[in-house]
Amino acid sequence: MTPFCEHFELGRVVDPPVLACASCVEIGDTWVHLRQCLTCGRTGCCDLSRNKHATAHFQVTGHPMIRSVEPGEDWLWCYPDDRLYQLDSATDDGPAPDGSDAISARRSSTGSR
Repeated sequence: MTPFCEHFELGRVVDPPVLACASCVEIGDTWVHLRQCLTCGRTGCCDLSRNKHATAHFQVTGHPMIRSVEPGEDWLWCYPDDRLYQLDSATDDGPAPDGSDAISARRSSTGSR
């Protein structure tokens, strides 16, 4: 397993995500998938969406980590390190106390962050 990057914080808590991209709503547009900033909690649209508001939020703020808001998608993304963290939801026992066996990390240059 690839070690965690310096931006990864296990147990980071933000408010529940908004189930809309506020920036898209503001301009009267739509989105494909939603992502939530793990620094401030802002919800934005993914890179498959026309406006890519989640990535634009990172570019403006430097907030490094997002998570998917989509049902069935359990992953985190680190923009600066181009790294995907796939959460292991396959076990019913829950993660180990340090989370090490519940999360796998890999570098990726593709996807719909």
